[in-house]
Amino acid sequence: MKAIGFYEPLPIDDERALVEIEMPMPELRPRDLLVRIEAVSVNPVDVKVRASAVPPTGEPRILGFDAVGVVEAVGAEAQLFKPGDAVFYAGSIDRQGTNAEFHAVDERIVGRKPATLTSAQAAALPLTSITAWELLFDRLRVSYGVKAQDGAILIVNGAGGVGSILTQIARRLTGLTVIATASRSETIDWVKEMGAHHVIDHRQPLVEGLKAIGIPEVQYVAGLTATEHHLPAIVNALAPQGALALIDDPKVLDVVPFKRKSLALHWELMFTRPLFQTPDLIRQHRLLNEVAALVDEGLLRTTFKHEIGPISVDGLREAHRLLESGRSIGKAVLSGF
Repeated sequence: MKAIGFYEPLPIDDERALVEIEMPMPELRPRDLLVRIEAVSVNPVDVKVRASAVPPTGEPRILGFDAVGVVEAVGAEAQLFKPGDAVFYAGSIDRQGTNAEFHAVDERIVGRKPATLTSAQAAALPLTSITAWELLFDRLRVSYGVKAQDGAILIVNGAGGVGSILTQIARRLTGLTVIATASRSETIDWVKEMGAHHVIDHRQPLVEGLKAIGIPEVQYVAGLTATEHHLPAIVNALAPQGALALIDDPKVLDVVPFKRKSLALHWELMFTRPLFQTPDLIRQHRLLNEVAALVDEGLLRTTFKHEIGPISVDGLREAHRLLESGRSIGKAVLSGF
């Protein structure tokens, strides 16, 4: 089968950074699905892995996590899907990726594709939806579907992939006041479309931005980027006994200032469950099915923003450059080979 990957970590403009590779068909584990890939999207984790991971000598690493496709075959113990089912999922970081014609994935981290979306539109959702959902409901322990609750959440980088869906989930499925950060006119407009009650500029002091909208403190913060830079402002902005959940990779994170306010700190990595085969692994299957249902009901919308073209070396280069620019909005998707 055709796949796209790399043999060594290189800058994206190096012609060897991404190459087309002929690979054998994946071998299925007992709970696996074999999926014929129809569309993929590109996430910051793709860029990080491509720029830093060192595959074993002579072996390629195939990138790609988000995918939409059709089940071709199932493993001996698979129970949740059958051949012909349309599915979407985000894979696992410890297996070969979805930038290939066929892909093997554990069915317990796979959901049914939203029926109302095209493959390209659906491919924008899995990784960021899992991340946002787990961050809000599993890490911060916000009550799902309880519209009467008080308080506010500050989402740092509301226009990115995770921020775009987290803003929607928090607005539609909780009673929290949703405050998102954005700095350019196009990102401000996008975040408002996603449902933010308020938008503040993350290039300016966050505390001043919150005061300007009449909300001097928040109960929750989602640190989606530059958490190390914003940390002093986050501590100031959080109410006593509030909580921060973050997904980025600070070089240093000084949590001593959290003590005075008894603040909580949570990490969210959506790959934790599949990496460690946790007993609750199937929660990601159920989560994705819930997201699909909410999309089909019109409560959530895709964060699809850019359709780059077919799944190819050139298309993936373009998507990686877009993410590395730091100016992307929503998600970039590639469809077909």
